Amino acid sequence: MTAEKTPAWNVKGRIVIACNCEVGCPCNVNGRPTLGHCEGGWTWWIEAGKYGELDVSGLHLGLYADWPAAIHEGNGVATALVDERASDAQRTALAGMVVGDAGGPWAIFRKTFTALHGPAYVRYESDFADVPRVRAGDKVEVTTEYIKNPVTGATIHPRLVLPEGLLVKDAALVRSIKFSVKDKIAYEHSGRYAAFGFYEYYGP
Repeated sequence: MTAEKTPAWNVKGRIVIACNCEVGCPCNVNGRPTLGHCEGGWTWWIEAGKYGELDVSGLHLGLYADWPAAIHEGNGVATALVDERASDAQRTALAGMVVGDAGGPWAIFRKTFTALHGPAYVRYESDFADVPRVRAGDKVEVTTEYIKNPVTGATIHPRLVLPEGLLVKDAALVRSIKFSVKDKIAYEHSGRYAAFGFYEYYGP
């Protein structure tokens, strides 16, 4: 039986990133993870998106993982999440994307996993009006804050420009107030690296 061909798709919106690295995350510039291993991931809010003719706007995806070293060195274990508000057709489309079957950045990350659990369908609550806040059921919580100068206490607004960036081309660097994952993988890395920005992807 011939596998169904992946349709053309496009999504754009906001991404929030969090991990166990120190603020700034050296992995962004091909450095080693601060602690030698990577525990972290991403939530995507789809502001506008189409999968073929199917509208997937307003929904969320999440991918969180535990790698024993740098991401590109592989052997990671990950869990995938999809917004439970999605219809059956939207669930099928978004699940195919987040597990890497439809191309995009998720297909590249899929190559770094020895195990990928899910997707689980969870209730999302998010706020991207200022610094982002995301809750994915009882599985993921990310709240962030602006970084403060340790001497003056003044708020600073560093940015990271990545012309070749896989996930985002321009990111605002912040700090997590709360970052926890409780699923097939579990960790707590509050007070560490976080970032957010706009993304736009096309596939397959």
